[in-house]
Amino acid sequence: MATAIKQVNGAAVAPDEPRFDPVALAEAEAIRTEAAGKADALRVEAEGKAKAAEILAEQEAEKQRLANERAAMKLERERAAHDAYLAEKAEKEAKAKAAAEKAAKAADDEAEQQAQRDAEQRRSENTWKWGARSIYGVGLVIAAPIQFLAFWDDERPFLVAAPALLEGLALVLAFGAAWAVAHRRDVMPYRVGIMIGALVAAGINLWHGISDDSIGVNAGLIGALASLGGPIVLMAYEHGIAQKADGIPSWREQRAADRKAKEDAAERERAKQEKADAETRAAEQKADQQLRADVEQTRKDEDRRKHHKDVWEVAEALRSARGSQYVTEQIWADAWYRVTGSKVVGVRPEMEAESKAAQARMKAIAELPVLGDLSQVGSQKAPRAKKDPDAPDGRRFNGGVPPLRRAGDAQPYCDAAKKQAALEQAHTVAANKTI
Repeated sequence: MATAIKQVNGAAVAPDEPRFDPVALAEAEAIRTEAAGKADALRVEAEGKAKAAEILAEQEAEKQRLANERAAMKLERERAAHDAYLAEKAEKEAKAKAAAEKAAKAADDEAEQQAQRDAEQRRSENTWKWGARSIYGVGLVIAAPIQFLAFWDDERPFLVAAPALLEGLALVLAFGAAWAVAHRRDVMPYRVGIMIGALVAAGINLWHGISDDSIGVNAGLIGALASLGGPIVLMAYEHGIAQKADGIPSWREQRAADRKAKEDAAERERAKQEKADAETRAAEQKADQQLRADVEQTRKDEDRRKHHKDVWEVAEALRSARGSQYVTEQIWADAWYRVTGSKVVGVRPEMEAESKAAQARMKAIAELPVLGDLSQVGSQKAPRAKKDPDAPDGRRFNGGVPPLRRAGDAQPYCDAAKKQAALEQAHTVAANKTI
């Protein structure tokens, strides 16, 4: 049990008053403020991290959504491309199949037509061959009796073989002409012999018909025609066979070939004329382009010579040294760099200096701190708690002298305050330079 001393030597003892320690209070306040600042910093940091994590999650989700959408679009494009490829492939296969069927049908039709032509040629050739031989035989039947009557003589019966000699001469020579055609030999001598024999036989028939009343002129004339007609028809047949064997074109084929040659010549002439016209147009276009290029080059040279004399002299020296016809863009760029030191044509040192100064001013103005009510930086120190008006004066027992401040008592400046002070100093310096 504690006891309180109320009197000492008969005098009342004054009650003990609590003593005020300003240093401890300041340290406590500093600790509290520091703790509050750290707590706020941790809270802001945690909120920032949470917000950043949320934003990052949203960004990742959006990125994943876009990736999925792109993947779906790519898959859709690939599917569409594959479907188009299959459709194109099927179309190509259908076209190829149709073309093959068309070609096969055309080949079959051509083969059938060729077979029909060959059959028709064989039929017409057989008809022509047997018709010619038949005409020769009919002529022989007509001409031979007349010659037998003409050469019949009771005193000279051997003359009865003369008709066989005359008519057989043409026939044998016709066989010789056929042999010459088959063996690709000269057929002209046989044809000459056939015509001589036929003319002799025809002359004899005609003379006996005129001179012998028993034969008559009509019979002599018919006999002469028969002696000539048979060999002529047979010779015409052999002539066609010879031309076919030798590959000699007929008159119709020759006319078709001549017409085709004329058409080809006209087409070549037309193509040649079109080529000449195209070359002429190309030459005119090239000349026009060259004229415009020369005019533009002259304008450039005059403009550069007028406004950039120092660079123009160097450019002319480089042009002459390099053997160029005119000052090209590369030569002008090299001359500009040699004279001004700038790799950008059109930019001189003074222009670059003014540009750099303007950029520095713009940067200083853009980074000026926001002062006044809109400023986001209030003070470099944390706000101090207001003192209760009824609280006792802490300087009661030190004679009214403020407590002594020592190093470390004041709260250090925060980073925002340091940056704010630096910005204000830079703003002041820039404003003084501008003035």
